[in-house]
Amino acid sequence: MSKSFRELKVWQLAIDLSLTIYKLTAGFPKQEIYGITSQMRRASVSIASNIAEGSARGTKKDFRQFVLIAKGSICELQTQLLIARRLKYSDLESFNIAEQQAMDIAQMLSGLSTYLAAPSPLKLSN
Repeated sequence: MSKSFRELKVWQLAIDLSLTIYKLTAGFPKQEIYGITSQMRRASVSIASNIAEGSARGTKKDFRQFVLIAKGSICELQTQLLIARRLKYSDLESFNIAEQQAMDIAQMLSGLSTYLAAPSPLKLSN
């Protein structure tokens, strides 16, 4: 993996999503600070963190494993967003923005996982 994780669009968008989640949860009820607020923040940070860690592992197989963990975190976050939305912890527009970001990242992670699972092309020597 010659590309730095910082160059990966999916990592950049995951960082943006974390910022969105931190801003969104800042307005949640104070009794949720150790509940859904903490859960959502950890899940959002986990997405970018796993992409970064996986990219540093050196093999496509290892990278893919961390991408799959990031996919799990995005699913966790999507579930938590739905719960917070139903509890009416913020306005619908804020939830819609976060949910769209999460869906875009989930799609990109699926594509990255598929790419990493594909066999590498054979390199013919001269």
